[in-house]
Order: sequence, then C-alpha cells, then structure tokens
Amino acid sequence: MKKEHRLRSNEDFKKVYRNGKNYWNRNIVLYVMENELDYSRIGFSVSKKIGNSVVRNKVKRRMREICRLNFLNIEDGYDIIFIPKKNVVDIEYKELESAMLHILSIAHLMKNSGEI
Repeated sequence: MKKEHRLRSNEDFKKVYRNGKNYWNRNIVLYVMENELDYSRIGFSVSKKIGNSVVRNKVKRRMREICRLNFLNIEDGYDIIFIPKKNVVDIEYKELESAMLHILSIAHLMKNSGEI
C-alpha cells in the first residue's frame, strides 16, 4: 500500500462519513464511499476510548499491515475508513485480520470473495 493510497485529510474523512455507507461486525465499523480514482484509499480512525497513544498506535499499525498485505485483493475506486471498537485491544492479530477481511467481504470490496 503506497502513501497516496492512504486517506489523510479531515475533509476526505468527513465526506466519507457524510455520504458513505457503513458496515459493522463485533470488532470493526467500516465506512465506504466510491471515489473517482482508479485506486482505493484507506483511512483509520482510532478513538481515544480505545486507550492511550501507545495502544491506539499499536492498533493502527496492525490494521495498516493487514491492509498492506491484502491491498491487491481490495476493489479499486473506493474510499474506505476502518474504525476499531474497544475490544480490538484484547484480540490477537489473526482475529483482527479475520474481522477486517470479513467486514470487507460483507461490503463486497474483496476482488476474489467468490473464489476459493
């Protein structure tokens, strides 16, 4: 995942929150909106309710790595925001990865979701 594939500006986040569609599971909330680009941009919003800065950054690093490893399987042309819930702090990396891939497949954002 390249730096230009990251959603960074506050305006972009607000636009996705306002106009996007949301999905959720036990661990993550996902906001999705189509963009007019030929690639997807991904952002992370970790609330202070999750923990102190060390904990929040650990959660963000894990989520960023999961997206980096699976970026080629994510559909192009979307702005995507991941918002972890409180219990994400207590789960293992594999469970977080499973939750993220699950929420992406619910939102129909995985390229090969129908194939095994």
